[in-house]
Amino acid sequence: MFSDVLREVAGYIQAGGWVMPPLVLATLILWFAIGYRFAALKTGTKRDVRNLLRRYRNDKMPKSDGIIVRALGKGVWLLDGRMDDLRPYLDDSFWEEERELRRFNRLIVTIVTAAPLLGLLGTVIGMIETFDSLGDMSLYSQSGGIAGGISQALITTQMGLAVAIPGLIINGVLQRRQKDIELQLAQLKDILCAEYRGVEGA
Repeated sequence: MFSDVLREVAGYIQAGGWVMPPLVLATLILWFAIGYRFAALKTGTKRDVRNLLRRYRNDKMPKSDGIIVRALGKGVWLLDGRMDDLRPYLDDSFWEEERELRRFNRLIVTIVTAAPLLGLLGTVIGMIETFDSLGDMSLYSQSGGIAGGISQALITTQMGLAVAIPGLIINGVLQRRQKDIELQLAQLKDILCAEYRGVEGA
């Protein structure tokens, strides 16, 4: 059963010509990057930042490794340390979380953009083979002739779109989540700085 599936997949890849292996590799890299970003873009809580800070003060911190929870722990530690001019320390401390938010984003965008172009390249190669078959009148050539060329053209186009469309949709969801978390981190910095100024003014 499994071997039959593998044979069908191998036949599908072979039918698409030399463009298919790069497309398959791009698909694997794309879904690895998407999975990584899904795991990385966990906030650790669905509560707003003010409520989360209040729970932290009451020793009810959520047991989570989400980005917002980690950043809150660092921020409160810096606030309690009474650093001079808290904002630069917060920027430096949150840099790791902010870098994590953006990791693999550019790679996903690149693959989503390049996959349809690779599919189009396969389409052009398939059509060239088709017209060569027409020119030579080799309708039943070893490489498949007209039918083989059209099949190759359609398969690579299909594969390119199958890679790009889900990647584009999911990346849009991930980018919205990234912007939400970036906004929460900025809000957390503002709240901690306001508390710091209140402590300093007291």
